[in-house]
Amino acid sequence: MNIFERKAYRRILAPVYDNEKENCRILTNKESCARVKKPTVTETIRLNRLCWFGHVQRMDENIIPKRVLYMNTGTTRLRGRPRNRWKDEMRGKWKKLLRTARKHRILHMPMG
Repeated sequence: MNIFERKAYRRILAPVYDNEKENCRILTNKESCARVKKPTVTETIRLNRLCWFGHVQRMDENIIPKRVLYMNTGTTRLRGRPRNRWKDEMRGKWKKLLRTARKHRILHMPMG
């Protein structure tokens, strides 16, 4: 996804004229990111997931999204170290990450 995004930015920003070599060239990834000054698609998706997780956390216990988030499928885990689930990693981290995102002006939503 990031590759597509960089290609799109390069096409939108068009080639630039290089005075030293006296020819046109395509912007590098760093140059195009510096010109755009926006979070990547991946960062935006991650922040929106964190917002959704916080939204579901504040819901009543009997609402379907919250029940599905904490639903036990009844299957047993494989032997050895248990795999981390997405919801296990998000507990306790999401508010801190949202505050950091707002601090860096990536996310402009009021804190609930």
